[in-house]
Order: sequence, then C-alpha cells, then structure tokens
Amino acid sequence: MELRLEAAARQSILGNIYVGQVENIASNIQAAFVLIAPGVRGYFPLQEAEQVIYASGKAPGSPLRPGDQILVQVSRDAMKGKLPALTANLNFTGKYLVLTTGEKKFGLSGKLSGTERHTLSSWLEAEAARPNKEYGLIVRTNAAQAEKAEILQELSYLKSLYEKVAVNGKSRTCFSLLYETEPVYLTTLRDIYSENLTDIVTDDPEIFQQITSYLKETSPEEESKARFYQDKLLPLYKLSRMENALDEVQKEKIWLNSGGFIVIQQTEAFVSIDVNSGKFTGKKKAEETYRKINLEAAKEISRQLRLRNLSGIILIDFINMTNPDHNNELFHVLQKYLRKDPVKCKAIDITPLHILEMTRKKVRKPVIEEIRQIKSGDFSNTL
Repeated sequence: MELRLEAAARQSILGNIYVGQVENIASNIQAAFVLIAPGVRGYFPLQEAEQVIYASGKAPGSPLRPGDQILVQVSRDAMKGKLPALTANLNFTGKYLVLTTGEKKFGLSGKLSGTERHTLSSWLEAEAARPNKEYGLIVRTNAAQAEKAEILQELSYLKSLYEKVAVNGKSRTCFSLLYETEPVYLTTLRDIYSENLTDIVTDDPEIFQQITSYLKETSPEEESKARFYQDKLLPLYKLSRMENALDEVQKEKIWLNSGGFIVIQQTEAFVSIDVNSGKFTGKKKAEETYRKINLEAAKEISRQLRLRNLSGIILIDFINMTNPDHNNELFHVLQKYLRKDPVKCKAIDITPLHILEMTRKKVRKPVIEEIRQIKSGDFSNTL
C-alpha cells in the first residue's frame, strides 16, 4: 500500500526546524530564498512573512529583508530539481494534537464524529477560549481513542517543545537545527490511526528497540503489537513481497484482474493515467464492461498514487461511458478510495473530454525519484 525509502547515508530533513538566513527576495515570484545551512537553501513563500518568528532581534510583523535570521520548518522535500519548501508556520505534531505557531486557531479533525468533537472540545475548553493566543491547536483523529489525561499530558509536552524551539530558539545562532523530526518509521507510528493498527513487524534489532521504547513512552497499550521477525529461510522482505513492490513502482503499465490495464506516466507538469480495456472478455454489453473496468481501475489508481507517492495535478483518462449515472458513480467511488489516503487528495471534476482531474498534496518526493537518488548516491539537497 505504501513505500518509504531512506538511504542509510542520510535522513530526510522534512519537518526539521532551523534558524535560517534570508539570502534574497524575489518579489516577481513572491518568494524568498532562505539558507538553512551553508550552501543549502529552501523556497519560502512571502505570503507567510507576517507569521515569521525572527531570530535576529527584529519585532514581529517587520518587513522581511535579506540577511534576516528567521525560524523555518521544512514543509516539503526537494523534488524534481525543486528546492525544499519552507514554512514559518511551525508545526509540533503529537499523536493526538498538533500545535502551530502561524495558524493561531483551535480546530478539530473533520473525521471526528459530532459526539467526539463535543467531548474533546470540552476537555480542551480552556485552550480554545484562551485570549491572545501565541499558538494554535489542532485535535487529530487519533484523539478519539485517547483518555483525557493522555491528551492533556501530550498538550503539556507540546507546549514545552514550543517553548524550547519557538521561544528559546530565537537566541540560537544562524543555521542551528532547533528541532529534528523523528525517523520515518516512528512518524508513521505516530500518524497511523490506532484503531486500524494490528501489527508492527521489523527484522532490524536496532529499529525494534527504538519502536518498543517509543511505544512504551507514547502508547503503552500498543507495545505488545511490536514483533521482532526472525526466519532465515524466509526473510521479511520476501514475506512482504518488497521486491515485487519495488519492481511494480518502476513500471508504467499495471494490469487489472479484469484483464484491463492502466498506464501511469509522470511528466514535468502533471501525472497522466490512462485506463484501457486490454484483455477484458466480459460478455455483457460494452457500457457495463467499461463501467466494471473503470470501477476496478479507480481502486487500483488510488493505491498506485499512494504506493508511488505521486502528487500535484493528476489527470485520469477513464474509458468513456455514455451513461451519466455511471460517470457519477465512478467519480464518487474514486472519492471514497481517496479519503483513505493520509495525504490530502481532491477529485475536482470530469471534463467535457472525459478526463478526471484531481490533485494530491506534495509532501515527499515520488518513490521512483527516491530509488534513482539512492542508486546514484546523490544527496546534494540534504543535510
């Protein structure tokens, strides 16, 4: 369902917080270029300039100038030759809550039920009603599974982290790493919806030790789900079909069980996906044949987007159907599958040329790009 690759030679800087220095401002593209280490720069949108926390003694809200030292967080990995994206809205993410410095509002996950929202709001009423907020708070979906004491304990921890990084960090020297995000296997555990978590399996002793220590501290009730895998005859990467998945993400053509297939191509501007009837031999009339292939393709496309971590503008050329009800059904079925993706996705519409337009938020680089980078050993845009 999902692949995340990380070379042993480096760790992603996504989520890290630095004391950066404004190198120059490009007003024509409404952006600033900020150095987060000597020779390592990122793209900072000027629309966030009012949220900037200065480390150079300037008053909040002052105009941004070259040479200013500011606190920035890496919000998107470098990808396809583009610089990593930076934000002034520092996020401190826990299992149940997210504390933010730029968006100073109280909010709740849209996936929470009305009853859950009411209960959680009452637990955090003092935070929600606090005047002159210096930070905002977002209640995550996982909070529905937590006790009040667990949520308040995490809130206390996030506040202390905010104080250490966003307040005390203003006095640190330029290019200081104020906050380093946890390894990908720990952030995955933090972000996964606990209700759906059944097993955590690893064959790496060091990672197993880190996972159990992390769970003991953050979710003691889930520590028993961690399992150390040992089987010399059947390695874990074989059992999980890792080689097949790595091979699959590098292929353009993916066959469907019905005999149809999809073709996925990444261009510079967007992702193109074409659905074809292929070897389908259904005996029913053509319209029903195309409907069945399209519905199967919608499910597989949602999986492939997540597996390959494809993002940006995505154009899907489903097989044309003349029945408007079938087109509406296809659109809503795809939306249902996309809602399961932890990365924000949005199906826009089906154009007069029968092309379905959708978007998927850019956070990390595509898996195929990670594979190429690891093979080439080029980690020039990392720290």
